[in-house]
Parts: sequence; structure tokens; C-alpha cells
Amino acid sequence: MNFRLLSITLGLAVATLLPGCGLFNKKGSASEKANRRGEVTGVPKRESWQQNLPIDMVPIKAGTFWMGQSDEDIAYTQSSMNKQITISEFFMDKYEVSNNKYRQFLEAVKNGQLETGTPTTLKEAPTFNLDELKPDTTVWSTSFSYHYGDPLMEFYFDHPAFDNYPVVGISWDQAKQYCEWRTYHLRANDESEYDMTPFRLPSEAEWEYAAKGGKDVAKYPWGGPYLKNKRGCLMANFKPGRGNYIDDGFPYTAPVDVFAPNGFGLYNMSGNVSEWVLDAYAATSSAITWDLNPVYDDPNEPRKVVRGGSWKDIAHFLETSTRTYEYEDVAQAHIGFRTVMTFIGRSGSMDVKSAKRRKR
Repeated sequence: MNFRLLSITLGLAVATLLPGCGLFNKKGSASEKANRRGEVTGVPKRESWQQNLPIDMVPIKAGTFWMGQSDEDIAYTQSSMNKQITISEFFMDKYEVSNNKYRQFLEAVKNGQLETGTPTTLKEAPTFNLDELKPDTTVWSTSFSYHYGDPLMEFYFDHPAFDNYPVVGISWDQAKQYCEWRTYHLRANDESEYDMTPFRLPSEAEWEYAAKGGKDVAKYPWGGPYLKNKRGCLMANFKPGRGNYIDDGFPYTAPVDVFAPNGFGLYNMSGNVSEWVLDAYAATSSAITWDLNPVYDDPNEPRKVVRGGSWKDIAHFLETSTRTYEYEDVAQAHIGFRTVMTFIGRSGSMDVKSAKRRKR
């Protein structure tokens, strides 16, 4: 009886394993059978891929909103006319890039750590000039007339007390090089066979859509129209009144994770530091750009858009629709940046599993 049972067991094992090895069997999968009949079903057994959410980033789901002014155009610029815009899904930094995160970039360049890992698309490491990447710390004295900014000039970037404060003294060109390094750093160390999309500066439309925090027409990231909450606390780091800088708790910049986030979970989209975006500046860009993922890309225009207002600005510049600019090679004590990453895949507005995406 035991011998008979052993024979049956061995027979079942052979019947199971050999067809799995392709022996004595020509069934295979449905697509393989179709291929043998001359059909085209795609390359079989391709590795599945899912875009991970990098650390300290939040997903901004696709949507449509009204881009442009949500209050009176007190400066009479007529450069922020209303227009309905559709934005595809993307990932955005939860915080402005801090001194310590930017310092990691400088340390990688200084120590030659750009060959780490095996990037799949970037065959060669990017090249950087360390001296051209360092923040201009003199901006704390040179950006303002008759201002004693020497302590900040000496300590703001290098001292650990300011590690979690937003990096400033960075030009638009330097911000783009940081994005290039961060892209390489991720691809070189990611174990996936396929690359993540590159990090970049947000387009102006993406920035405004994210700043509104899911609200269609919002004067400020928290909605508005007031600058204080129910307890009388200011909602951002800016210049209240006619120069009461300390009223919000910080005379200069604040740590990147203070003040309440907006509806998307983004901190300091208004105030603290203004932020570089991808677009070149033109007063008429709204009229000439498309209404789906617009970006005004003019390499011959040295003026680049700056959004969000800063610690030194009055409330008008905190409005989600206010536009201003700076020259791409100029660094200031009130301008920083944050990065975004394009999401590739099904629209987040349709994907019921979008909330379950894996995080890195």
C-alpha cells in the first residue's frame, strides 16, 4: 500500500513539474499560445513597475482649476488673468529645500560621490563645478541697503542651528543643477531596473495648483481672505503691517516645517522664502500657453518666475496668483526653491488604488 501511494505521489509530481518546464506540454499561457498562432500580444513576462513616492514628497492628484488672480490686481500688472487649466498628477516636495539637504549635494560633489551605484539611463555621472554651486552668503548684506546682516552671512548656511531652514542665495541655474544631481542620486542607488522620472522645478501652473491646496479659487494656500486664524495667529512668515517682522514669530526665515500645511500637505507655499519655478517670465504668457500642463519655456528670456512671497514681503505677494520674477543668474536672501517629479501612470483622479502607492 505504501509503495502504491509513493508511486501515485511521484506520478503527480512528474505530471506537475515537467509541463512547467515546457516538457510534454505546449499549452503555456494564453498569450504564449496566441503568439504561437502568429498573434501579437507583447513581450511576455515583463517586470512590473510602480512609481514610488520619494521621502518628504506628497502626491498632487490631477485636476482642473482657475489659474490667475482671485482678488483685486492692486499693482495693475494685468499679468495674472484668469484661465482654466488642467494639471496632470505629480509629486512635490512637502518642504522647501533646506540648508542641510542642499549641503548633501555639495558634499557629494566635493567628495566625488557621483559614481555610487549603477544608474540605468544616465550612463555617465553629471559634472559640476563646486565653486559655482555654493550659496552666495553675502546676500544677507548685499540684498538690503544699510542692513546688519553679517551674523546671518557668517552662520546661516554653515551652522547646524540653521540646518532645517530654507536654503537661500541660490540662483535659478543652481536650483536646476540640484535637480539634476538629485535625479542622478536616486537613479544611481535605486534597485529598480527602470528609472524614476527626473526631479525638476515645478512649472508655474503646477506651483499655483499645488499652492491652492485643492481649492478652486483661493487667495492664500489656507483659503482666505484673512491672514490670521481664529486664535489671532498669523498663518505665514511675511512682513505684517508696515514692518512688524517679528509678529509672526520670526524676523527672518523660519524652519521649513513650521506653520500649518495646506490641503495637499505642503508647508510654506506662501511666505518664508519665495520659490523659483520653471517658467520664463512674460506678462502675456497666460494668453499664449496651452491650457493643459502649460509651461512658458523661453531660453532667450533671462527673467524667471518667482512665486509665493517671502519673509520680507507684504501680504500681496503671499497671494497664490501674484507673479513676479528675478534674473536666472541672480541670488537673493529671500528666494529658495522646492522640487517636483512627474507621475507616470494612470491619472490619480481615476486610480482607486492611488492612496495605496508604496513609499520609499
